[in-house]
Amino acid sequence: MNKAGLLKECTFNFARSGGKGGQNVNKVATKAELYFDVLSSRILSNDEKQIIFKKVANKINAEGLLQITNETDRTQLANKEKAQKKFLKVIEMALKPVIKRIKTEPSPIVNEKRIQDKKEVSHKKESRKKVRNTDK
Repeated sequence: MNKAGLLKECTFNFARSGGKGGQNVNKVATKAELYFDVLSSRILSNDEKQIIFKKVANKINAEGLLQITNETDRTQLANKEKAQKKFLKVIEMALKPVIKRIKTEPSPIVNEKRIQDKKEVSHKKESRKKVRNTDK
């Protein structure tokens, strides 16, 4: 995956962060919004674009832009870098191939051990019971 090429195709917007922070929040635009146009990407193949649309549909807006935001830090640069890391992680996870699980059965030795352990627990609990006198 060409990470540098993907990052070159991204665009950024900066806005004021919400929440606490006093005067700094009201003056400085530190929230970073990363936008990536999936359809017009020259780096991704058509198959990869389809996979991304399926797997990260919740992060793609009506215009077909993949949107990642970050506003955890107090500086614009730190938020931009974290948004880029998030973006690369999302793309990497989306394009990671899904490995099908091969069904297996437990071996006979494992089954025998499980049954033996159950018998031991049963015997231990049985020995804790009070003995009742049946002679009357």
